[in-house]
Amino acid sequence: MEYRAGRYVTNLSGGSQYKSFKPSPLPPNPEIKIDYEIMNLVSESNRVVGILEGRSTSIPNVDLFVAMYIRKEALLSSQIEGTQATLDDILDPDIDKNINLDVTEVLNYIKTSKYGVERLKTLPLSNRFFKEIHQDLMDTGRGSEKEPGEFRRSQNWIGPVGSTIKNARYIPPNVEDMNDALYALESFINEDQEMDPFIKAGLIHYQFETIHPFLDGNGRVGRLLILLFLIEKRILSHEVLYISYFLKRNRYEYYERLMEVRQNGNYEQWVKFFLRAVIDSASDALQSIDKINQLHIKNKDLIENENVRSVGTFLKLLEYLEEHPIIDITKASKDLELSYNTISSAVKKFVEMDILVQEGKKRRNKVFVYEAYLQILRKDT
Repeated sequence: MEYRAGRYVTNLSGGSQYKSFKPSPLPPNPEIKIDYEIMNLVSESNRVVGILEGRSTSIPNVDLFVAMYIRKEALLSSQIEGTQATLDDILDPDIDKNINLDVTEVLNYIKTSKYGVERLKTLPLSNRFFKEIHQDLMDTGRGSEKEPGEFRRSQNWIGPVGSTIKNARYIPPNVEDMNDALYALESFINEDQEMDPFIKAGLIHYQFETIHPFLDGNGRVGRLLILLFLIEKRILSHEVLYISYFLKRNRYEYYERLMEVRQNGNYEQWVKFFLRAVIDSASDALQSIDKINQLHIKNKDLIENENVRSVGTFLKLLEYLEEHPIIDITKASKDLELSYNTISSAVKKFVEMDILVQEGKKRRNKVFVYEAYLQILRKDT
C-alpha cells in the first residue's frame, strides 16, 4: 500500500527545504476494496438520490426551490471557509446597498453554480472548465487579486491563519507535480471506469482538494465539482444535492479523513465518509422539498379559498415570495410590474392571513418576511 495515494517529495535545499505531496493518479492501485459497508452505502446513496431526482422533477415549482437551495448551499460552502454572512443577508431586498465582502463571496458562489450548470452543456469537466469556474467565482470580492482563472505558479500550503510553509498542516504538490496531477485527474474524470458514480465523485473531490491548484477558492470549486459531475453523468437534472452542511458539521473529521488518505493511502475510509455525506444531504434535500411543497399547497389553498377578485395577483405574489422571501413593496411592485397600491393591498392581506410578517416597526420602507418559508431554509445555516 506504500505510495498508494502518493508520496512526499523534497523541494529546494538548505534552510528553504520543504516537502510537498505528489499525488498518485486515480483510480487507486490497488483498487477500492468494496466491503459490505461500502456496498450498503453505495446502494443507499443510489436509492436516496434516485428518490430526490424523481421528487425534484415532479414538484411544480422546482426552479424556485432550486434558486433558494443554491443560495443556502452557497452560504454553507462559504461558511466552511469562515465567511460571516446569514441567509437573511443574502435575501435582503436592499442587498445592493448593504453588500460587503462576505455577502459578495456568497453571491459569487450562487452566480458560479448557475454558470457551471449552463457551461456543462458545451464543455465537459476538464482543466479548462476548472479555470473558467474559478474565474467566474473569484472575479470580484475577496481573493480577486489571486489570479482568478489561472492555476497557481507558486507553492501554496494549508494551515492555521498566519502559518508558514515550515509549520503548515499540508503542503500540496509543487507546480510541476500539480500540472501532472491535473492532467491525470482530467483523464480520470472523462474515462469510463467500472466504478459507481458516487464513489467516483468522492475520489474526484478528494483529488482536487489534494492538488489544490488555485491560490484561493479551492474548497468552493472542489465542492461544486461534486454536483457538476453528477449532473454531467445525468444522475441529477437540477442543483438539489449539496454536501456542504454535512462537511461544515463534520469539518474536523472531513480534514482528518482527507489527510488519512494522503498519509496512509486509506481511500476506503474516505469513500465511506463521502457516501454518508451524500445520503445525509439527499435526505435533507428531500425533507426541504416536501416541507416547501406542503407550505406552497397550504398557502395556495388559503388564497384560492379567499373569495376575492385578486386571486391572480395573490398567487403571483406567492410565487414571487418563493424566490424572494424578504420583500419591500416598492421593489416587489417593480419586479412584478404591478402598481404599488396593488402589491400593498396584497401584502396587507398576506399579513392578515399569517403568510407574511412585518420585520420591525418602520413606518417607511417596510420589510415583510415569508417567515414559514425561511424557517425551512434557515435550518443548519
